[in-house]
Amino acid sequence: MAKIIDGETLKNMIMEGACAIENKKVEANELNVFPVPDGDTGTNMSMTMASAHRELEKLTSPDVAKAAEVAAGGMLRGARGNSGVILSLLFRGMSKRLKEVAECDGQTFAEALNQGVAAAYKAVMKPAEGTILTVSRMAATAAVNCAKTHADDAEAVFAAAIEGAKKALPETTKQNPVLEKAGVVDAGGFGLIAIFDGMYHVLTGGEVSVLESADTPAADTSAFSVFDDSEITFTYCTEFIVEYENKKES
Repeated sequence: MAKIIDGETLKNMIMEGACAIENKKVEANELNVFPVPDGDTGTNMSMTMASAHRELEKLTSPDVAKAAEVAAGGMLRGARGNSGVILSLLFRGMSKRLKEVAECDGQTFAEALNQGVAAAYKAVMKPAEGTILTVSRMAATAAVNCAKTHADDAEAVFAAAIEGAKKALPETTKQNPVLEKAGVVDAGGFGLIAIFDGMYHVLTGGEVSVLESADTPAADTSAFSVFDDSEITFTYCTEFIVEYENKKES
């Protein structure tokens, strides 16, 4: 059992998470009907994680705090679309807890994930249930509960988080009328589980894959046809970063 996550392991976990969502991005795209049926959730999450992957590749022997900080920074700068921004905020919130440690046990991981979920919810003006937010929240709840008896065991807590997320995903169809109409689960939640599965693969001794990125359109099996998208005014997402400079001392 991997009771403690060190910096190099966390680095490799996040890099493998990027590979995992890249491999699952078309499936996520095919599920993407909320908030609009534009079929790009998987691509956006993959591009966001790939930004972290590129930054982490440059690191040599980081501690947990540094690996988390670099990954979060890469995701924030490379975030694409609504799902990518939420994903970046989830990891940014986690990094704020992990910046205090060189290694991460089960209790710390649970606290970090819980803090990440709080940051993601706080950033959304009107959070909707049946989304990546719901799936991440249920994962965090499961992690916190597991940590009560496995505080020193990061692997057990991460496994519980994934189990909580996988239990939550089918419920998203019932929680969100748009998903229910299309008969699909939430694309963002699906993508998050793919990332977590990749991370867990490395945590339990698996090798890091090679990230091979390619732009792939959604397949014809998507559920978009059940919606009338003629009233969608804005057909693309725009993200920007505001940097505050020259702050005057009060």
